[in-house]
Amino acid sequence: MNFKYIILFAAVALLAVLPWLVSDSLLNAAILMLIAALFAMAFGLLCGQAGMLSFGHAAYFGVGAFASVHAMNAFDGEGLLPTPLLPLVGAATGLVSGILAGYFSTKRTGVYFSMITLALAELLHALAPHLKHVFGGEAGISSFRMPAWGIEFGSFTDVYYLTLVWTLLSIGLLYLFSKTPLGRLALGLRENAHRLRFLGYNTHALSTLIFAVSAMFAGLAGALQSLNIEASNYVVLESQISTAVVLNSFIGGVRVFLGPAIGAAVMTFFGYISSDLTRVWLLYQGIIFVLVMMFLPRGIVGEIAERIKNPSCDGLAQTAITMAQRIASLAIAAFGAVFVIEFLQRVLSTEYRAVARDGHWPDITLFTYDWSPVSAVPWGLGIGVFALGIRLAIIVNRRAAARQEAQA
Repeated sequence: MNFKYIILFAAVALLAVLPWLVSDSLLNAAILMLIAALFAMAFGLLCGQAGMLSFGHAAYFGVGAFASVHAMNAFDGEGLLPTPLLPLVGAATGLVSGILAGYFSTKRTGVYFSMITLALAELLHALAPHLKHVFGGEAGISSFRMPAWGIEFGSFTDVYYLTLVWTLLSIGLLYLFSKTPLGRLALGLRENAHRLRFLGYNTHALSTLIFAVSAMFAGLAGALQSLNIEASNYVVLESQISTAVVLNSFIGGVRVFLGPAIGAAVMTFFGYISSDLTRVWLLYQGIIFVLVMMFLPRGIVGEIAERIKNPSCDGLAQTAITMAQRIASLAIAAFGAVFVIEFLQRVLSTEYRAVARDGHWPDITLFTYDWSPVSAVPWGLGIGVFALGIRLAIIVNRRAAARQEAQA
C-alpha cells in the first residue's frame, strides 16, 4: 500500500477515536478545527486550483450559517430537515449565492476579481445589521439541535461525529471533483485562461461554476458552525473571517490538496491554545504567516511534499539530522522572540502603565521569574537567545548547502 494512504488511514482512524482520548474542551476545539479545515478546502478549490484569490469568502460561510439556523427553526422548531441533513441547507444556499456573486465577480480577473469579492462581502456585512428579520440584529439568531435518527445531538461527541462525517465526505467529494474534466479545467484557468479561451471554452461560465462549487462547500462549513454553537450572528460575515481562511490556507500550502485543511486545523488549534496564554496571539499568527511566505512559499505542507518528491542527496539519516537541527535552532530563536514580545507587551500594557508612575517601575513576572524592565538583563537575554537561534540556523543551512555542493 502507498505510504500516503497509510498516513491517511491512520489520520482518519485517530479522528474516529478522538472523543475517547481528549476532554470535552479539546473535543470542542477539534470541532472548530474540522470546520475551519472544510472552509479552507472550499477556499483552496477557488484559489489554489483555479487561481482566483477571493477576499470575501466569509459571505458564503455566513449565508450558509444563517440558512442553517433558519432551517433549524422552521416548522416551530421541528426543523426543515433532520439535524444530520441540515448542512445540505447551508450548501444549497452557498451554491445559489455563489452562482449570483460569481457571475459578477468572475467578469474580471486578478486583483479586480479580489476587490469585487471583497466589496460584495463588505456590502452584505453592512446590510446584515439592518435586515433583522434575516440576520437577527446584534443578538443574532439562536436555535436548538433536535434529536433525529435515534441520536440526541446534545453532547460534544454527537456534534463531533456529525461534523467529522460531513467534513470527510466533503473533502472526498472535493478530491473527486479535482479529478473530473471540470476540475482539470480549473487548473487551466489558473495556468493559462487565455489558452482555454482560444480553445473555445467559455471561461466566464467555467469560472462561475468553480466559484459556485467553492461557495457551496463554504456554506456547508457555515452550517456546521451553526449546528455546533446553535446560533449565528452577523460577525461571521466580518472581513476577519475571510482574512483568516486566506492566511491559514497559504500557511498550509494552497496548491497542495490537503494543504489548506492542515494549515487551517493547525492555526485554529494554535489560536485556541495561545489565546488563553497571551493577549498578542494574533501578532504571533501574523508573524508565522510572514515567515512562511518568506522562507516556505509553497506553505508548510507544500514544502514537505516537495522534499518527499525530490529527496535530498544526503540520505534519510542525514536529512533527518539536518531537519532536527533546523527545528532546534528555530525553537531557540522563537523562545527569544517570544520572551521579548511578551515582556514588551507587559511593559506597554495599560495595567502596568497605571502602576508605573513617578519613575517607579515594578518588576514584571514572566516565565515564573520577576524581571525589572529598567534592567538590561531581560532585554539582553531575549535578544541574545534570539540571535543565538538565528546564528545556529544559518550554520546548519550553510553546512547543508556545502554538503550538497560537494556531492554535486
